[in-house]
Amino acid sequence: MSRTPETPTDSPSPESLAEALVARVRSAPRRARRRLVALAGPPASGKSTLAGAMVHALGRAGEPAALVPMDGFHLDNRILEPAGLLARKGAPETFDLGGLARLVAALGTEDEVFYPLFDRARDIAIAGAGRVGPECATVVIEGNYLLFDAPGWRELARAWDLSVRLEVSEAELERRLVARWLGHGLDPDAARARARGNDLANAERIRRAALPADITLG
Repeated sequence: MSRTPETPTDSPSPESLAEALVARVRSAPRRARRRLVALAGPPASGKSTLAGAMVHALGRAGEPAALVPMDGFHLDNRILEPAGLLARKGAPETFDLGGLARLVAALGTEDEVFYPLFDRARDIAIAGAGRVGPECATVVIEGNYLLFDAPGWRELARAWDLSVRLEVSEAELERRLVARWLGHGLDPDAARARARGNDLANAERIRRAALPADITLG
């Protein structure tokens, strides 16, 4: 695992981080039809923002790229509730790992791939809402558990041509998570309870079972 020199303590912007990563991404050898870049980290670590900036920076550099979030593989609440897992939504066991693994395999081999997207406002996954076309050379996949050392999850790491991990302090994660839940209409007490009772518990699981990354930012 390497810690890149492009991450000084003055918190560079996602855009500057993305620009710094472009050469490293483009130089990573492809194992399959497309280059697959994993961007992993705990909830509220900034994965989605950086992943979007990376795709934009790659496109500007002449590398057709696409962003695929793993959140589309959240199991539906109708599955989670009877299993007693609704309050733990976002934990590893609340995702369709098999579906995610099949998508990762397809991204490496098939010309056109459709995938689900998660609608956070409605709290549901929408099938076939995203598309990766034949012109795409690099896919940036972002998600909490892409470098997670647990059965089934650890096998995903074999597909990554390059892996990037975001590390953020627990205090900063809590600040961001509380702000996120306030933005979704929870009152301050409920927002803190949601952040501490589920999201930060998942962040701790990720920290304890982290597989090595090619690049660590934080």
